[in-house]
Amino acid sequence: MGHLTRACALTRAAVARGHVVDVLTNSPFAPGLPLESLLGPGATVHRLEAHLDKAATVAAVTAWLGDSTPDVLVVDAFPRGLAGELAALLPTVRAPRVLVHRDLNPVYVERFDVARAVDAFDLLVVPGEDAPFAHHPRAVRTAPWLLLDADALLSRADARRRLGLEATDPRPVVAVLGCGRPEEVVDARDTARRLRGLLGGRAEVRWLVPTVADGAGSAEALALWPALAVLTGVDVLVGSGGYNTVQEARATGTPLVAWARPRLYDRQALRLSDGERIADAAELEGRVASLLQGAPRERPASCVAYVNGVHPAVEGIEQLVLSA
Repeated sequence: MGHLTRACALTRAAVARGHVVDVLTNSPFAPGLPLESLLGPGATVHRLEAHLDKAATVAAVTAWLGDSTPDVLVVDAFPRGLAGELAALLPTVRAPRVLVHRDLNPVYVERFDVARAVDAFDLLVVPGEDAPFAHHPRAVRTAPWLLLDADALLSRADARRRLGLEATDPRPVVAVLGCGRPEEVVDARDTARRLRGLLGGRAEVRWLVPTVADGAGSAEALALWPALAVLTGVDVLVGSGGYNTVQEARATGTPLVAWARPRLYDRQALRLSDGERIADAAELEGRVASLLQGAPRERPASCVAYVNGVHPAVEGIEQLVLSA
């Protein structure tokens, strides 16, 4: 979901500037999301089956690139591609090549000689957090990327209505995000249940999933995407240390309580601050209860007047293409 969200953020900003963008994704969330309506008429989304094996994934990407004549090719996070296929394919791409370069596990970097793969790119865009090759001579840093600009967020009142609260309901809202691996989506449901029992009527707890299919068949799930739009109405956000969750919480001033989920390439523990990271269910419950005691009912406007780094990223890519 993180890769798809970053791709959508870049696409949305590029389409708004008049560009035509094709997005290739194998995210298991992609089939159920209204991506085209959010991205605009200049975007086409190509959804690969998430469960293809390595050989089939390589074949699909190879075929897609063979049928495409892009003005620029942008790759998120993995310079070698979804399954290592880009190591051989990039030399055949005549267009300028851009890497969205975020933190990567150093074991992966060393094992697969990522330094060499990075050198195949004409521009590295580092979106708001440190990365192994952030000091590369072709690297540029931006502020974190957000899927929505601040002026696209709902007002607090509208966000609370979208979350299912009555206008006269003064209780704070705890949102539990279920958007990781399938077992993590179910874990988010169970966390929401525990918090609901712990807090009783003192707060409203919502279990948010991107699509209804991701709610493990439960009527408890509230399908809402992008969740960023309603964070203005959330008093405590419970999630993981993924790039988008963390950056969206910080941009909107939403208190975050998060697990550092194990990932093969991403290091969530490094992204989370001590005040955001929790280790077990007991710590989670105590942190949420503590945050709710001082939960603000209105956030200053300055809390959501953030800078979206995706816009200078698009401008940088435009300059690269013009100079090619």
